[in-house]
Amino acid sequence: MVEVVEAPFFAIVAGETSGDLLGADLIQGLKKQYPNAVFEGIGGPKMIAQGFNALFEMERLSVMGLWEPLKRLPELLSIRRSIIKRYSANQPVVFIGIDSPDFNGKIEQKLRANGVKTVHYVSPSVWAWRQGRIKNIKRSVDLMLTLFPFEAEFYQRHQVPVTYVGHPLAKQFPNQPNTVKARKALGLDPNRPTLCIMPGSRSAEVELMAELLVEAAAKAGQQIGSELQLVMPAANQSRFDQLQKILYPRSDKLTLLKQQSHQAMEAADAVLLTSGTTALEAMLLKKPMVVGYRMNSLSFKLMSELIKTPYVSLPNLLANQPLVAELIQDKATVENLSAEVVKLFQQNSSGLVEKFDEIHQQLSLDSASLATAAISQLIAGE
Repeated sequence: MVEVVEAPFFAIVAGETSGDLLGADLIQGLKKQYPNAVFEGIGGPKMIAQGFNALFEMERLSVMGLWEPLKRLPELLSIRRSIIKRYSANQPVVFIGIDSPDFNGKIEQKLRANGVKTVHYVSPSVWAWRQGRIKNIKRSVDLMLTLFPFEAEFYQRHQVPVTYVGHPLAKQFPNQPNTVKARKALGLDPNRPTLCIMPGSRSAEVELMAELLVEAAAKAGQQIGSELQLVMPAANQSRFDQLQKILYPRSDKLTLLKQQSHQAMEAADAVLLTSGTTALEAMLLKKPMVVGYRMNSLSFKLMSELIKTPYVSLPNLLANQPLVAELIQDKATVENLSAEVVKLFQQNSSGLVEKFDEIHQQLSLDSASLATAAISQLIAGE
């Protein structure tokens, strides 16, 4: 029997755009179980729209790589100290860290030591690299919520309480995309081949990837032989402003959108993207894709020596086979990326779409309800 808490106070910290989506979905689920609940911490616009009280701007946590966070270390440490102090003194019924494991992990460890129950939503890639982190995770987390089944299996092997909840995105996407409708909504030519370019949601990613991807798309367009239609959604207003500066004066060669990423991918025949959650979204929309990624060279050198998996993109990891092309760091060149894009427009993708659909069905669970049930059991001490 799950104990009913009349008006619980939940502290949540999400540091990424994808975490904001997960947080909003989770808040909706928790509200059904706890209608009078209070939610606060760090989150984005989707969480705020659910009544969440954001103490800091979520984007302040959105840093990448091993060295880049050092540039903002004083600010990040200050925010983290503030969160630990606040929730040690005014303890929530549970603290939920969504992704951002390096930032949230220390908060979870400190709060748990002070008697706060802790949940981490979205497994760190501990199964892929830096596997020694599992020791800290066991000390920091009362419950791990994973998006993918292979992650839950890893935690079960290491005796960490875990619940696989599926991915909320899977239920938000239709089984079959409506490409014609999406093109009409965005004012795109329904008869021209269309490529969606996704440069990333973080400032550093966009700085490294946007121009590269646009140049690769332009080169691919020359080889395809038709006037390739390019569409690029920006994750938010800051990324939109950044992309306008980076792409000028070539911005007239593509349609730059504010947000609308799902609609932009749905309108496309294929997607050229920066590795991350976007690859999962493109897969759920059944779109062939090319995955590229670049980062600071020193960060990449250190990280590549620690990675334990043969793939980096989610479609390949979930299938445990190379469904989509991955071009990472030095392989992410205009020539290589454009060549892979051309292949997408020349090959029959029906077999790939079938694989994507199989994975879609595996992930399509009621994530909010499953996560809420697991958190409620933790609160009740079951």
